[in-house]
Amino acid sequence: MTYEDILYEVKDGAAWITINRPEKYNAFRGQTCEELIHAFNKAGWDKSVGVIVLTGAGDKAFCTGGDQSAHEGQYDGRGTIGLPMEDLHSIIRDVPKPVIARVQGFAIGGGNVLATICDFTIAGDKAVFGQVGPKVGSVDPGFGTAFLARVVGEKKAREIWYLCRRYSAQEALDMGLANTVVPHDQLDAEVEKWCAEIMEKSPTAIALAKRSFNMDTEHQRGIAGLGMLGLSLYYDTDESKEGGIAFKEKRKPDFRKFGM
Repeated sequence: MTYEDILYEVKDGAAWITINRPEKYNAFRGQTCEELIHAFNKAGWDKSVGVIVLTGAGDKAFCTGGDQSAHEGQYDGRGTIGLPMEDLHSIIRDVPKPVIARVQGFAIGGGNVLATICDFTIAGDKAVFGQVGPKVGSVDPGFGTAFLARVVGEKKAREIWYLCRRYSAQEALDMGLANTVVPHDQLDAEVEKWCAEIMEKSPTAIALAKRSFNMDTEHQRGIAGLGMLGLSLYYDTDESKEGGIAFKEKRKPDFRKFGM
């Protein structure tokens, strides 16, 4: 596959996968997801690779979720909602290598979900985390909710989703959403340090450990499949479409005239 939306590089045993859409705050469209899935498969089964780093191009954003310009009810690709999110989330969990989210800016919406699913999250002090779904007529009713609750606790996860607040890197660290926070200009050095430490360890032992961790939450894959089907139906409602229309018109949505 020739990549258009991402960059792929292997250095010192670490595969760096970079969402390369800085003009869109590294939001993903259908093609972006397909390229990410391909790259994770490529890195995950390359014996010369011991760790995978997921990040975004530029300084502003790690990833801000689905590209609203490619969202007319359903998105513009394959899958239950027009994005193969179940496949993308699954491959991050299924590859037998640790995945590090290198978060240098906004990790919002679907980007926050990606950072949550990765084995580690290393953040620069300019990073910002949060959810946006209920503000724009969307939600991630799978790993984005259930697994987040495992990471930060039920009460905090519900706060994150219901209120759609934004959280600093330090707040993310305090709630367990990040492993460490470093000054922005030291972020790459810190990620490379973690990669070097991982490369010294037994790859088979790490693969076994990762799979055993995943087993405890594997039922959430089924929750995600059912949830995405419900989300697909929701996207075809006037209530959900109001969120996208209001976002593009830069106004506050009026969900209450459609909602439950």
